[in-house]
Amino acid sequence: MKSEPHYSQLDYQDRQTIAIGLEQGLSIRAIGRVLNRSASTISREIARNSGGNGYSCRYAQQRRVRRRRHARPAPKLVAGNHLFESITELLRQRWSPQQIAAHLAKLHPSDAAQRASHETIYNVIYAQPRGELRKELIACLRMARAKRWPRSKGEDRRGQMANLLSIHVRPPEIEDRQFPGHWEGDLIKGALNQSAVGTLVERNTRLLILVKLPHPNPATAAHVLQAFTDKLSAVAQPMRKTLTYDRGTEMAYHQQLSANTGIAVYFCDPHSPWQRGTNENTNGLIRQFLPKGTDLSGYSQEQLDAIADLMNGRPRKTLDWCTPHEVYSAWLAKLENSVQTIQ
Repeated sequence: MKSEPHYSQLDYQDRQTIAIGLEQGLSIRAIGRVLNRSASTISREIARNSGGNGYSCRYAQQRRVRRRRHARPAPKLVAGNHLFESITELLRQRWSPQQIAAHLAKLHPSDAAQRASHETIYNVIYAQPRGELRKELIACLRMARAKRWPRSKGEDRRGQMANLLSIHVRPPEIEDRQFPGHWEGDLIKGALNQSAVGTLVERNTRLLILVKLPHPNPATAAHVLQAFTDKLSAVAQPMRKTLTYDRGTEMAYHQQLSANTGIAVYFCDPHSPWQRGTNENTNGLIRQFLPKGTDLSGYSQEQLDAIADLMNGRPRKTLDWCTPHEVYSAWLAKLENSVQTIQ
């Protein structure tokens, strides 16, 4: 069975052979047989790349290179042009390339020149020459990696506590994310585990709450109980139903937390951070603002609220490029109207 012929463009050596063949008076078909090319390929090459003095391999190669260079479209993203500046401004506001690409597509649905895919944005960032601009743009990315490495896995924590409600008895409608009010929680640790910040993420809307914890000994059960009680009590009642947590001992007073807030607390299996995937992913995003190795005790609750507001104001692919603030507010209005209608 014959294999399919593989086509490759003529190179400089092929053009030398053509030039020599023409000098020797060979026919186009004869030259084609020498190169194992069709006569039409040789004829087209001579017609396109001949000069005033006939066919020269060097001149023909120069014409080919010039055509290829001019045939390439000008790069869409170049440092200094309007699109590049617009994208870098959003990067500085800690928008991800995916969020930026979706935002530009919404703004310019019919103008491809004003849009760029997230892959193009990543490629331009990492293609920048070494220097301050490259460092700045990479620092704006979520993980700020020197290379495009996959995101690292979240930490796995567990503790031993009594009277736990397993995630396996959690109502199935929570898993479907059909309704809001179901939260996932965790702590992110600072330098040498001497400081920590609590993170609470609503599963349906992806709304984030950051909780300041005291220093030192931030992860004691009493401190976490008080801090989480204060923050969750401020959440509107229709939006606080359950909390899913890992088995960290800081949640030892989970029954008291339930009594204080009316939230049922469920616990993941040991060594199973994927059972709180929304929270683990969000913790990775938070590290853009609170890097590993940072002393987190220096952040006030007002500063943490500002960071949460920034994250809650960014469009999310999973929310059809709406922001957590927008989706949360829409749900809250809908639920409150439903309660008023029933009354």
